[in-house]
Amino acid sequence: MKSVVNGLAGMVRRSPWLVLGAALVLTLVFGAFLPQQEQASGNEGFSPDSPEFLAGQIIAERFDTSSVAPVQIVFTSDTGDVLTADGLRSYLAVREAVLASDLGPVLVEGQGGGVQGFFEPALIGLQQQNVSPETLTDEQVKQLYQASLAQLPDEVGGQIMLALSSENTDISIPSSTAGLMIVLVDTQQIPDDPDQVKLQGFQVDMADRVDALDTGSITAKPFSFALLFSDQEAFTSEIGRLFGSAFLIIMTILGFVFWTGREGRMNAGMALRRSAADVALAMLVIVLSILWMNGIGVLLGPKYLGIIGNFSEILQIIPILLIGLGVDYAIHLTSRYREELADGSDVIASATRATRTVGIALVLATVTTGVGFLTNIFSPITAIKDFGILATVGIGSAFILMLTVVPSVRVLLDRRAEQAGRLPVEAMGASSGRILSRMIGSTSSLADKVPVVMVSIALVLGGLGTWGLTQLSTEFSFTDFLPEDSPLLETFDVLVDEFGGGLGETTNVLVEGDVATAEVHNGLVEAWANLSTTDMVLTFGQFAAAESPVSVIAQMLTPPEQGGLAFDPAFAQQAASLGLNQDLTVAPGTDVEALWDAAAAANPDLMARVVARGDGGAYEFVNVAVSTQGGEAGAGELADGLEAAFAPVSGVDGVTAVATNENIISKGVVDALQDSQVGSIAISLIAAMTLLVVNFFFEVRRPFLGVITIGPVVLVVLWVFG
Repeated sequence: MKSVVNGLAGMVRRSPWLVLGAALVLTLVFGAFLPQQEQASGNEGFSPDSPEFLAGQIIAERFDTSSVAPVQIVFTSDTGDVLTADGLRSYLAVREAVLASDLGPVLVEGQGGGVQGFFEPALIGLQQQNVSPETLTDEQVKQLYQASLAQLPDEVGGQIMLALSSENTDISIPSSTAGLMIVLVDTQQIPDDPDQVKLQGFQVDMADRVDALDTGSITAKPFSFALLFSDQEAFTSEIGRLFGSAFLIIMTILGFVFWTGREGRMNAGMALRRSAADVALAMLVIVLSILWMNGIGVLLGPKYLGIIGNFSEILQIIPILLIGLGVDYAIHLTSRYREELADGSDVIASATRATRTVGIALVLATVTTGVGFLTNIFSPITAIKDFGILATVGIGSAFILMLTVVPSVRVLLDRRAEQAGRLPVEAMGASSGRILSRMIGSTSSLADKVPVVMVSIALVLGGLGTWGLTQLSTEFSFTDFLPEDSPLLETFDVLVDEFGGGLGETTNVLVEGDVATAEVHNGLVEAWANLSTTDMVLTFGQFAAAESPVSVIAQMLTPPEQGGLAFDPAFAQQAASLGLNQDLTVAPGTDVEALWDAAAAANPDLMARVVARGDGGAYEFVNVAVSTQGGEAGAGELADGLEAAFAPVSGVDGVTAVATNENIISKGVVDALQDSQVGSIAISLIAAMTLLVVNFFFEVRRPFLGVITIGPVVLVVLWVFG
């Protein structure tokens, strides 16, 4: 470590201009990579390599599941009831605004259309009776709604009641505290939009039109994940506000710490310039270290070395960390340099001695801190791994810049003043007479006067902290990275409270293995039946709202008058000849691959959503898309329920069934964090202690000093968590 510090000090002493030139070149190089920085979105980076996460990746790669993008519009009322005349008129106004927006031309077509909602029964009644909604009273609207709902098929009425109406709906009145309108967008009609940037813009246009409506006592708020993350400026501005606040606070503190007294040749103007220059120099180096960290992060990212992923929200914390650490470096180095000047050393000698003395402590602090953060590479969460790596890069950058740029600039500036006899060294003496130094000195006397009491207090607090550490609970939500006052978060809360998460939640079950067998096919039939009694799974009539090879085949066998949406009489005859029974099961030994091939030939679009072949050409994957309402709170229970429902499938040798959605993956993040948080802290402390023990052994042959040094750190960690 001494050789590193001595090398940096020697470079500054011999060639300060060269040091600054090299720093400038590296800054320009790293800065050139900044425009290539890409931000992660949603749960990207926070998902462990769990079966649920991997299942989601396979579904995205193997299945055509992205053709429909839902947008939910939540209706609430100041009166607590949306099934009113005002509610109906507002519903119609919102419907017209949606159709007139940029989304209008790209909505799905066919039965039901691209706009569906809780007031559809009343609209059907209006059309049948040819009544103007402007003349209706609340009582007439309720009667119309109730009568029309009773005439609908069970599966349609079930969808409206279970999915599009609030959990607090009372059909006997009828009344409802909230209602949903679902806008279904056909993304295949939006060309050249792989990242769904255009889709997001269309949704924003629609949301703006809806927000501009005057709906009286009714509130209509659109919601989708694209809308939720469309306003990245909110997150960026929040980080900018925190960054600016930290800068302002730190500059104030540095101004106080770096203020020099008016002694000797130092007048008020010179003192102000000197303090301002030291503050500006420290902040400049901190900004450079942040720039280096971001540039190196791009080099380590997916476009180049692939060591880390795209920049996630958690990485935005690192600049705040570097500000605090860089200020600590600057105070130590600048204060030591001033003291050396006051003791009579010239500028070169003062800079060299300050770097060599303080630098040893700083390099030790840098290495131990970096090692502590680097232990995050053992975390199962990718974003936390990246955080550890990039934080270490930033800390190292701050250390190198602080021990090279700061002394180099000071040497160049102060050497000229020294040669001209204008360097006020008398005012740069020790700071023992300052208020801050006196306060800290007075507290240190407690260790001399009552050491046993102080140690006892520390140990008692440490014991309480140990107990607190065992009581830690972990929570994770993508909404944690959004401003708390975001209107969309309020809408999301309504979706969770009133609709169990909303109709937009789809849970996919990936079945993987040799799936084109009679055992798996019949298992899927049994699983579909099990889903109808599984908690938090939507059911329309007697069937669960689930799309699978079995449900697709069922639709192709069901005539339109019985509710079939994809009836194919030719396939119905062919399926029977291939061994399909009326209850959708097949006999043992049936050629299921031939049955699925026939279904794919009759309706390739639907079958492409539910079955996929592997690299060997055989059917290896089945995707069952289940409409659920688990939300974040019920993700674990939902996953357990789906696992039980698909037991007939996963019980087949060589076949697995894994349920996945964003909330289930988030639950996996929480579980992974809970399992690893105590271990990660222990690894960090042990790694830092080992480094200190080795250092003190080689430096002074007293390795136990490393254990003593890490002791206060352990206590602080326990206090924080306690």
